[in-house]
Amino acid sequence: MTKHKEQKGLEKQHYKAELRQLQIELVKLQRHIIRKNDKILVLLEGRDAAGKDGSIKRIIQHLSPRETRVVALGKPSDREESQWYFQRYVHYLPAAAEIVFFNRSWYNRAGVEKVMGFCTDAQYEEFFTEVTDFESMLVRSGIHFIKVYLDISKSEQKNRLAARKDDPLKQWKTSPIDEQAITHWKDYSIARNVMFARTHTSFTPWTIVDANDKKVARLQLIKGLLSRLDYANKDTNLILPDQTIIFDYDPLYLENNMIKA
Repeated sequence: MTKHKEQKGLEKQHYKAELRQLQIELVKLQRHIIRKNDKILVLLEGRDAAGKDGSIKRIIQHLSPRETRVVALGKPSDREESQWYFQRYVHYLPAAAEIVFFNRSWYNRAGVEKVMGFCTDAQYEEFFTEVTDFESMLVRSGIHFIKVYLDISKSEQKNRLAARKDDPLKQWKTSPIDEQAITHWKDYSIARNVMFARTHTSFTPWTIVDANDKKVARLQLIKGLLSRLDYANKDTNLILPDQTIIFDYDPLYLENNMIKA
């Protein structure tokens, strides 16, 4: 075995060991949620290929499927198009003892719908008028609400999208929208920055994860979630997040490139 392969093997072994310990903490968290009848809602946003699917997969891997749900809604039906924008999402909100992950959410309107012209300017502005009030109502109702954005660079997205095309097991992930992701990189950056500026509040803040390294991002995302939520027998040393990888939004981070342009 070469030195490089040996090092990669050790890195993989370390990742798996740390992931297992964090998954044990997630099981502790879920037992606490069930015992206390808590309601947890986590939104995961990010560009195409940012790692949302893989992150959620590792988080829920050993959790109870009865109290854990993943919501990944497709294109709205004609009936849903006629509804209040947030209406179809309300159906999937957590009940007591549940933890729910939204793999993309109502923030589609602030991102892909805006960039690709799937909504009108009036609908876009109405979204921003309503979204912070809507989220505040969720928090006041007793839902523990966390918004996470996985942040990757343009070159990393390009590499991941190309890899998808060549992987027969990931063909379901490819879509016509993927083809536009790199072309509209700047447009998505502008839309993301507007989204942060208009929806980051002290009540419902955005948490950013540097996701260029998938494995590091997964570990730090789990640590970030665990550190934000109360549960019994928490291993505080294990779950201490690296604040250079995971951090709350600040407009200064757009200037110093902690959030990728």
